[in-house]
Amino acid sequence: MKKIILLTLSCLAYGIIIGLSFNASAQESTSTTYNNMSNSSDQSGVFRFYADTGHGRQAILEINKANLLFTPVIHANKESGRSSLALDFIKNPELEELYHKIGNYGTSQKVVFVYPIFTQAAYDKNGFYYFYNNKCGTECLTVPIPEKIKSTYSSSAKGANVLHLLNYSLITDIDIDKNPDILNNYDRVILLHNEYVTQTEFNAIVRHPHVIFLYPNALYAKVDVNYDKNTITLLRGHGYPQSDIHNGFDFKYDNSKYEYNYDCLGWTFYKRGNYTMLNCYPEYKILYGRELLITLKQKDPTNILDDMSTWLTYPRQNNATRALLADFDIDSTSIPLWVGNPAVWTLNAEITKDDFGNILDYLYQNKIIR
Repeated sequence: MKKIILLTLSCLAYGIIIGLSFNASAQESTSTTYNNMSNSSDQSGVFRFYADTGHGRQAILEINKANLLFTPVIHANKESGRSSLALDFIKNPELEELYHKIGNYGTSQKVVFVYPIFTQAAYDKNGFYYFYNNKCGTECLTVPIPEKIKSTYSSSAKGANVLHLLNYSLITDIDIDKNPDILNNYDRVILLHNEYVTQTEFNAIVRHPHVIFLYPNALYAKVDVNYDKNTITLLRGHGYPQSDIHNGFDFKYDNSKYEYNYDCLGWTFYKRGNYTMLNCYPEYKILYGRELLITLKQKDPTNILDDMSTWLTYPRQNNATRALLADFDIDSTSIPLWVGNPAVWTLNAEITKDDFGNILDYLYQNKIIR
């Protein structure tokens, strides 16, 4: 992914990372640094974000301030070397009841999200993307792990900000790499844009029984960590060391095709293997998408059982068929009628939703579902 908006961190109440420590302690909150004053209009009632839609094209995403779930705070960015504004999001005390509805409250489940500190490092100045863009040689493929959180769009800072404000626990890539068993303490694990991870972290994540890929393009490239030197080094992936190498782990369920779907229109959670994935990059949607956040907190964010029941009732309706297949990331309007039997077994808990998904995936791979 390309960097869209540079994010820095400043000290504010209701901050993004409270007491997070990785070579440095931080009690800070997210702020968006705009490259010029026109990127945000306080008088218009609308925030405008310039988004990279891929292939060098840009689009403007507008968010009505009245729809925001958190209070925006605009101030001069003191850390920037040029004239700019910073945008922070803090809790609105009047919306505390809403936060309990959309946040991680009142549940016995232990849920954690993973802050992508390795990805932050990869996107930093003189980092991996300088190499990808031919601005430097392989020396840029070894970069320091940040001692201070300087979040970017690419490290899903707004998502981290919102989840933290909504009472979700957090750990970092480093926590998992040093102690992969830490994930055993949680019933659910939410990934952000954890694009760059180690083999140890990858193994721990993929074997966890309930992982939600809230952002696409996670688990994409393999890095090595040297804690003595406090650096990460790219090993494999993102066209390195050969241009035909894409996912560095050859991850079967790589969903990077959705990374430029930044407006999240028609968003949905779907199942791939044992994992739950979102079909868009929700860095902006998460600021105002209450339905998205309500769905995220559900034990199963997908609508598989409802869609399955609808399809069994109307098996020849294209809309019902398409909705069920979309839950498994399959674009078609045709399912053999005999699949109704395993659908019933799934509804009766005789087989799992993963088993049913494997059936559909087999039919799709063998072009029985087209």
